[in-house]
Amino acid sequence: MHALTFWKLITMDQADFLERLIDLLDDNHIEYCVIGGQAVNAYADPLVSLDLDLAVVTEHVDKVEQLMADRFQVKRFPHSLNVYLPGSELHVRIQTDLRYADFPERAVHRSILGLDLPVAALDDVLQGKLWAVQDSNRRPSKRQKDLADIARLLENYPELEQHVPEAILARLF
Repeated sequence: MHALTFWKLITMDQADFLERLIDLLDDNHIEYCVIGGQAVNAYADPLVSLDLDLAVVTEHVDKVEQLMADRFQVKRFPHSLNVYLPGSELHVRIQTDLRYADFPERAVHRSILGLDLPVAALDDVLQGKLWAVQDSNRRPSKRQKDLADIARLLENYPELEQHVPEAILARLF
């Protein structure tokens, strides 16, 4: 079974939400990249998730919100746009936090979910996970997953350990 087929089964994406969303971004020349857990999956053994987190360049945020709202259900939060489509359990979060604005510029194409997508550079993926694990407003279960994602990255790229604060390393080992 192909990765995309498997993921579509897991997310019950009968509406082709993933492909429609990616096509919409590409057709409108929106610079974006995959961040979060799916980006970790591009650099480490993949884990199943219903989430897809994206970063877009700052000047495209308003355009992206309008494009998404015209085609999908969109909920705005302080640092993200959450995008949904009936007929799919896929949860797409478009990060609007300015700390992620430069990530698309450094993105590299990698295979995720059987698709060739722009993925945040390895250092940026780690940085995003460090921000997430240190965010006291995130649910504890999400921060535990962020720690696991950092551990997965360090297992494959031990040279990254020098960029991880001691307090976080102590929680990993």
